[in-house]
Amino acid sequence: MILIRSLLFYILFYASNAVQMVFWTPVFFIIPRKLGWRVVRLWARSHLLLQHWIIGSVYEFRGTENIPTDRPFIVASKHQSTWETYTQLLFFDDPSYVLKRELMWIPLFGWYAAKMNVVPVNRGKRSAALASMTLEAERQYHAGRKIIIYPEGTRTSAGAKPHYKYGVTHLYDELDATILPIALNSGLFWPRKSARIYPGKIIMEFLPPIEPGLRKSQFSAELENGIESASTALIDEALRSNNPPPLPVLRGQSSASAN
Repeated sequence: MILIRSLLFYILFYASNAVQMVFWTPVFFIIPRKLGWRVVRLWARSHLLLQHWIIGSVYEFRGTENIPTDRPFIVASKHQSTWETYTQLLFFDDPSYVLKRELMWIPLFGWYAAKMNVVPVNRGKRSAALASMTLEAERQYHAGRKIIIYPEGTRTSAGAKPHYKYGVTHLYDELDATILPIALNSGLFWPRKSARIYPGKIIMEFLPPIEPGLRKSQFSAELENGIESASTALIDEALRSNNPPPLPVLRGQSSASAN
């Protein structure tokens, strides 16, 4: 039953993406970017509802009081599934994403991403990519935008050993930026490289911001330790629930999975 529901969700999810992108195109590309985010948030909410109706997912958002309201900031989020890539859009005004350049080549999606003025990165050219990312991120940050970056660069399995990259530390130091860390447990319910999506409570937790002024090594350790410990706690909480997802936590190792 879970596999059938999952396949139905995937079919409707991708069909909805295509239909909505085509439907909104005549309006989306003639309105200002900030108004365009209303269209994007409507799209994001539609998929949260779709996942709730078909899969049985429910959502909890903790620590929203930690989101700064008086200044720009960089969002540094754990990345375990597709779910957070659109859900996080609901919480930030005029955000921007750091994403791999190849995504800009996808028909329709790439056009929308260009309209929203994101930060594309050519990951094949490391030093040039870092310089280019920094230049564009700095321009957007000082224009007051919130920039979303996934410090590990890609999705990781729930509980897997983390591999944080240098990019977020570089931006923190170069931009003298405030960083908003985000922990989550979405990978338990929407696993990487799996056809199944499991019902249950997906939790996203906004952690206290890390303010400018730390040494790079100190910041890097504080960011990784904060996100990983909070994400592990959310995974443990899900595994201790009355109806945990039937999925082992991988190389993390979550304490609940070892009991």
